[in-house]
Amino acid sequence: MIITIEGPTAAGKTAFALQLAKALNTEIINADSRQVYRYMDIGTAKPNREELTAVPHHLIDIIEPNQSFNAGCFVKDADNLIAQLQAAGKTPIVCGGTGLYIRSLVEGLFEHPPIDPALRAELKTQLYEQGQRAMYARLQEVDPAFAARISEHDPQRILRGLEVYLGTGKSISAHWLAQKRDPRHQAVRILLTLPRDELYLRINSRVHHMLNTGLLAEIEGLLLRGYTWHDPGLRTMGYKEFQPCLEAGIPAADCALLVAQHHRNFAKRQLTWYRNCRFDLTICPHSFSLSDILREIQTRYMRFKEESGENHSQSS
Repeated sequence: MIITIEGPTAAGKTAFALQLAKALNTEIINADSRQVYRYMDIGTAKPNREELTAVPHHLIDIIEPNQSFNAGCFVKDADNLIAQLQAAGKTPIVCGGTGLYIRSLVEGLFEHPPIDPALRAELKTQLYEQGQRAMYARLQEVDPAFAARISEHDPQRILRGLEVYLGTGKSISAHWLAQKRDPRHQAVRILLTLPRDELYLRINSRVHHMLNTGLLAEIEGLLLRGYTWHDPGLRTMGYKEFQPCLEAGIPAADCALLVAQHHRNFAKRQLTWYRNCRFDLTICPHSFSLSDILREIQTRYMRFKEESGENHSQSS
């Protein structure tokens, strides 16, 4: 069995995951698509050094900002970690707001025929020539459901949606609907949620805190290391918005307002995504009973064991 902790950005997932991991004496597997990057700490809201010391975390700081990471990479790495932790008698906690990663881990990646690499190369050229907005508009036409769940500022997923549609004749959304739903892992899924106005206030406060604690210096450090605005890390939300500040002298505060807006838009898409997911527990991060949650997890664990025993006896 695994436990997943999901929810929109700034909902309090890290703090809750730490409490639960300490109570269960277990470890946390990161499911945030940006916290995998080294040197990108402030803008991705990574757990701090004290938190990383208190509870072992995995899949944080594993790739360079000029490298790519996707759901397939995540599932492979997370599967290995889950097996190791379960072999040690621990219940892994998978925590993060990248819904596609967790769905792929629990339900599986959809399968499709191989896609010609030349198609992606051609789409990259079109992205360069036409811009992200035009490519996102194309994605909205062929796969509106997937487009609604991603950002128009996310070129990697825009290209992925277009290449799947053009390469297979079927959208990513259609592939997901046709996928067999047998779970890959028995999971207790926990959603952290807040009223939208409170969530937006927390997002605004977080961005303000990031700027005041050295986000600009962090970005400058990435550029000094030789990474560029074209690299996957610096193209992500919370970083790319500061390019006009560092290159054209636009006030950092103005760029931060855009960062907060993009994070609020992202949270809205996350909430839309979660409405289409099934959760075992939905909690408010500042008013919950940890003992009640632990009891519910134990109940579901026993249920999984009984179901597993029934399935084994039926097959034998």
